[in-house]
Amino acid sequence: MLTIAEQSFTSRLFVGTGKFSSQQQMQSAITASGSNMATLALRRIDLNHREGDVLAPLQQLNIQLLPNTSGARTAKEAISAALIARELLATNWVKLEIHPNSHHLLPDPMATVSAAEALVKLGFIVLPYCFPDPLLCQTLAEVGCAAVMPLAAPIGSNKGVTMPDMLAYIIEDSPVPVVIDAGLGKPSDAAIAMEMGADAVLVNTAIATAPNPAAMAACFAQAVKTGRKTYEIGYASQSGASASSPLTAFFNHA
Repeated sequence: MLTIAEQSFTSRLFVGTGKFSSQQQMQSAITASGSNMATLALRRIDLNHREGDVLAPLQQLNIQLLPNTSGARTAKEAISAALIARELLATNWVKLEIHPNSHHLLPDPMATVSAAEALVKLGFIVLPYCFPDPLLCQTLAEVGCAAVMPLAAPIGSNKGVTMPDMLAYIIEDSPVPVVIDAGLGKPSDAAIAMEMGADAVLVNTAIATAPNPAAMAACFAQAVKTGRKTYEIGYASQSGASASSPLTAFFNHA
């Protein structure tokens, strides 16, 4: 069981809601994932529930919604987006995203810390998307973030866990849950993150753009469970070559 801000989640797989070809496809994939939490961009919310709106289909699933500030280029814009989301959705949960460059969509660390500190003071449960920087994640935890969400690779890149050493440091030292976010392209990537000790992963592009999103979501769900179980059990440490059976000793005594 995963707990963030005193709320428990039975699934350690969180999902995004962008890039699906239809609302029905999105619903099917989220259901297949078993996820208890889905992110959604504020700009995709239409209170009139017109075509393309994701809010109504998500509300039907009865899961925790995590509005994000995607599109915000500054701390001020992110704070404004969070306040609007709280008014529209009646939730204090927010995924804080600030990426001023639309080309690579990498998060602005200084603006993220500034906005996170302000939002925590305003009563938000803040989950910041950030670089896999151990010192940055420590700072975000210190200002009151409920979890940290370091990227595995650039958003939508599907490159997998590209900086395992940095993520390992974060997981080892973080006083709050660590959710690996962005860039996980295959279920095996999610398993690797969970084997490292991550508390959860968030996946969007790899599921939404798969030939069969629901089937891929189910694969990610299984990979997350297997990876977490492997971490909890513990696995053999790496070493040099070593025979698994004492054949040499057998021949020596022949």
